[in-house]
Amino acid sequence: MRAAVLDAANQHLHLEDVPVPTPRAGEILVKVGSCGVCHTDLHVIKGEVAFPMPCVLGHEIAGSVAALGPGVAGPAEGTPVACAFVMPCGTCRFCVQGRDDLCETFFAMNRLKGTLYDGETRLARADGTPLWMYSMGGLADYAIVPASDVFPLPAGAQRHEAAILGCAVFTAFGAVRHSADLRTGETVAVVAVGGVGMNLVQVARAFGASQIIAVDIADDKLEMARRLGATHTVNGARDNVVATVRELTGGAGVDVAFEALGRAETFIQASEVLRDGGRMVAIGIAPGTTTAPLEITRLVRRSQRVIGSYGARTRSDMPHVLDLAARGVFRPEDVVTRRYHLEQVDEAYSSLARGEINGRAIIEM
Repeated sequence: MRAAVLDAANQHLHLEDVPVPTPRAGEILVKVGSCGVCHTDLHVIKGEVAFPMPCVLGHEIAGSVAALGPGVAGPAEGTPVACAFVMPCGTCRFCVQGRDDLCETFFAMNRLKGTLYDGETRLARADGTPLWMYSMGGLADYAIVPASDVFPLPAGAQRHEAAILGCAVFTAFGAVRHSADLRTGETVAVVAVGGVGMNLVQVARAFGASQIIAVDIADDKLEMARRLGATHTVNGARDNVVATVRELTGGAGVDVAFEALGRAETFIQASEVLRDGGRMVAIGIAPGTTTAPLEITRLVRRSQRVIGSYGARTRSDMPHVLDLAARGVFRPEDVVTRRYHLEQVDEAYSSLARGEINGRAIIEM
């Protein structure tokens, strides 16, 4: 099969022919139909997030079941499926509590070592050289995924666009539903409307936000955010973000601010547009050990909260995400704006690095 391999940070992705992996107990072999182009992969490519190499990136996929590992009863071969980037082990203390987003095994084995949960990768070159897996290593023709993270697509779901449900939408859903606990009628600011930010707009609208203020420095992204449900937009390159958001909210600020870029300046902006008692939800992954200063006294006196949110809860939330998308409550097809073939994978991430992609791009196999 073909796989897009990254040999070292700051190098180009290139295609290699590697053996098709075999699913082990509790695993499913998925024939990948499409894979989302995510900024988190770009952090690895640029060496901003540590990860073992050579590796295969790609962590939000849709496709079909190709084979079942020992002990796996279904879904049947050929079933269209989607997979989330958080692959829960199901047995650690957080998974037992239903907190798949904090799965200790996923972080310890996959995110730190590039393996599945027996400590081995499923990908290798023909000579046996290991290829480490970022989540399931979805930038390939086939991927091995734990059965706990493989979900049949409901009727009405878009086959290729469904890939972004496993990270871009999944992350937004977790942030809105769990971290923010957004209530109908509350006001929202989304600071940075990239791939996740656009979906934050859609999901916040679906949860009944009365006012959704999109903040970015690109007018084309802000216009797209309006089409997806933003009630107001603020261009941070021209406007004073904090003053404008407060003016739009009658001087109070918003109930919930989402930061979806992972930069110190946008992190501070999101914290400063909050009303008294407001919640700031940080979603964007930052390079290295980036920090951002917060005004302690204001945080204390105004009873504000700063909450980190990495993703949703795979086993309980992914079925809801798929169902809501299939019913058109939010539409991944409206967020996917570019499509590439696997042979163009390096071009796709180069375009993402240059800020040329509005919404989300996908790689179609």
